[in-house]
Amino acid sequence: MSGGVDSSVAAALLVEQGYDCVGVFMRQGRPEEAGGGLPIVEPARAGHQGCCSVADAVDARRVADRLGIPLYPLDLTADFGRIIDYFAAEYGRGRTPNPCVRCNSWLKFGRLFDHADAIGATHVATGHYARLVIDTSDGPRLMRGLERARDQSYVLFEVPRGRLARMLLPVGGLPKAEVRARAAELGLATADKPDSQEICFVAPGRHAALVGRRLGGSRAGEIVDLSGHVLGRHPGIEHFTVGQREGLGIATGERLYVIRIEADTSRVVVGPRDAVPEQELVAADATWITPPPTTPFECFVQCRAQRPAAPAIVTPLPGNRFTARFTGGPDASPGPISPGQPAVCYRDDELLGGGWIEG
Repeated sequence: MSGGVDSSVAAALLVEQGYDCVGVFMRQGRPEEAGGGLPIVEPARAGHQGCCSVADAVDARRVADRLGIPLYPLDLTADFGRIIDYFAAEYGRGRTPNPCVRCNSWLKFGRLFDHADAIGATHVATGHYARLVIDTSDGPRLMRGLERARDQSYVLFEVPRGRLARMLLPVGGLPKAEVRARAAELGLATADKPDSQEICFVAPGRHAALVGRRLGGSRAGEIVDLSGHVLGRHPGIEHFTVGQREGLGIATGERLYVIRIEADTSRVVVGPRDAVPEQELVAADATWITPPPTTPFECFVQCRAQRPAAPAIVTPLPGNRFTARFTGGPDASPGPISPGQPAVCYRDDELLGGGWIEG
């Protein structure tokens, strides 16, 4: 229970269905414990909607009291520090991390299963907008949320297949408007609370400062064109992602985009829009919810949480890797392909599996 409306209604629905529910709130620790001196969990304020703040803990407690269930804070400071280390290290490698996926696979559907086992709980439930189909001959299936615009299955691709049968996703089959309406009917304090939209462990616009401090300094360097000509300098590669146009800090009279980030030289390579990589990717550390593929197959591949999936041919490679070659042309592009982000494969609404983009 994060203190948001989705997990609040998820708990309420399970109570209504007769489950014996125990609420859990993840404590991320004090800033000096988890974040190297930067603000990690901040009080709620206008314009910032993260999660797991002190105010969120109070909201979670109010909801638990309203539902008549216990709520326990779990101190996951050390585990969360691992996520922040990953976040900083990926930017240091010139990649764009996705800490939400790691939080789901390492904590929400990782460490929380340890707690569930310790107290004899049968399931772990969250307020994610995704659906589970359990009673199938092929085993559990993970599906997109009913309301496509709210779907969060993308950030669940790394959850181990063996844990799906013990997961519950109560709000995945509801539209958001109905979730808020149910919260209001039940008198839950979170009914009108804004959605979480930002990285929970760092203030907006401060991620580069966190990365620099975590890594012992920024990775400043040159901005160059595709021919290697120096166009300017930048304060650190942690400020950039592939496909970025705004905030380059140079003026050449033409629109330029980040084409690639060279971590070994700290160079940011820029060029025209048609040079942004969008045609093919290589992914590693694949996780499959369906049986792992052995031959090429057609599917849709999503490369960012807020972008649509695009048609592709996926080819398995040795070493738990795969390629995805996009076949839809410019009108069905996956968008800029950013190393460090997940590439997640779908067939219709079913999530097949995915991996981490290498290049």
